[in-house]
Amino acid sequence: MTTLPTSHEIARKGHWSGDADTVTLSYEDRFLRRKVLTAGSGQRFLVDLAHTESLDHGDAFRLADGGLVEVRAAEEPLLAVSGDDLPRIAWHIGNRHTPCQIEPARLLIQRDHVIRDMLQRIGATVAEVDEPFTPEGGAYGHGRTHGHDHSHSHGPEGHAHEHSHEHGHQHHSHDH
Repeated sequence: MTTLPTSHEIARKGHWSGDADTVTLSYEDRFLRRKVLTAGSGQRFLVDLAHTESLDHGDAFRLADGGLVEVRAAEEPLLAVSGDDLPRIAWHIGNRHTPCQIEPARLLIQRDHVIRDMLQRIGATVAEVDEPFTPEGGAYGHGRTHGHDHSHSHGPEGHAHEHSHEHGHQHHSHDH
């Protein structure tokens, strides 16, 4: 039985150099801990990290033999969002904890018909595109934000909603 080359380490963008194979991954696939991947050359390798990591376009897996496999963002079905009041539109996207790629004249988000409808109601222009998705990371450094669903219950105290974070790691609720 052949043992696959293994990576236990991530070399972050700007902190590695040299020749590297590549692996193209979607935004969701760039959030991993242990998985067998196939590089552009056809070489399969095992990623076996100590904990789940969020990878960015330009990061690289450092293989145990010293080789590198650069991470590239895959083209994905996205919504390109623009409008006269882009900061206000961005606020509405952020208020829904939706991963967002911020550019000077537009925002890119994953396709979601509910968010699309909300954005169009507030005056945004929304177009479907297929492009690499590299949203902003968390506010405290490297990482990603987590989307959430709102389950509303209204009563005399106002309303409460719970956040169910992607990947099932955290749950919390708060009242308004």
